[in-house]
Amino acid sequence: MGSASASRLTDRRAVHPLIGITTSEVRVAPRLPHTPQADPPRAEMALGMSYARAIAAAGGVPVVLPPGDIDGIGSLLAQLAGVCLSGGPDLDPAAYGATPSPQLGPTWPDLDAYELALARRADGLGVPMLAICRGMQALNVARGGTICQHVDGHRQDVPCEHPTHTADVAANSLLHVLVADQRIEVNSFHHQAIAAVGRGLRPVAWADDGVIEGVEAPGAPFVLGVQWHAEALIARAEQFALFTAFVDAARDCVSGVHVRAA
Repeated sequence: MGSASASRLTDRRAVHPLIGITTSEVRVAPRLPHTPQADPPRAEMALGMSYARAIAAAGGVPVVLPPGDIDGIGSLLAQLAGVCLSGGPDLDPAAYGATPSPQLGPTWPDLDAYELALARRADGLGVPMLAICRGMQALNVARGGTICQHVDGHRQDVPCEHPTHTADVAANSLLHVLVADQRIEVNSFHHQAIAAVGRGLRPVAWADDGVIEGVEAPGAPFVLGVQWHAEALIARAEQFALFTAFVDAARDCVSGVHVRAA
């Protein structure tokens, strides 16, 4: 590599793009013994630290996105170079025109509305997106797809750092380029899955039982969804590659390689 090329690469790596990470889960704070210094018990946002650590390790600056005013999404996205749609609870079936199944878990329709609006706006602006677990399902619904409200055998009972099944990867896909294999090990913490695939999305990974484990949007700067929790597996090179590619795509947005429509 020539000195000029090496210098450009070094300059590019010095860019640390802002990456928004959604928080689509709310938990009730535990009731601890009251002390004069304690905050009052209240509902709190929940986001696993592994998302922020994975983004930071790949060279991005994680920015936690609380569900808020939908009207402010445009201003928010003007500051971000990428969006990670995180895991969380079941999506409200009303979001994709279905009635609730008896096996549906807890839902937060207000949070769904914000996350879906964010995903649609980011998608329309060409903001790179990495969608994980529920996030992949939200991406699918944002593009008009639907969700199977319950599948058996996809929720492991061992820690998330341990893969428990394999996924087959389409040979001619971005995901295959990133993981450099056609069969990879993944973890599994979901009981819902993609049913009808959303507009412009292409399934690119499957479990042995046919459940869709990965989707991408050909032609987009970077739109990739995986059903597993890749953020918990970044000690594995093929999983960390998802984050480095995502942050690299965000760098391209910062540098103007991808031009967003206003």
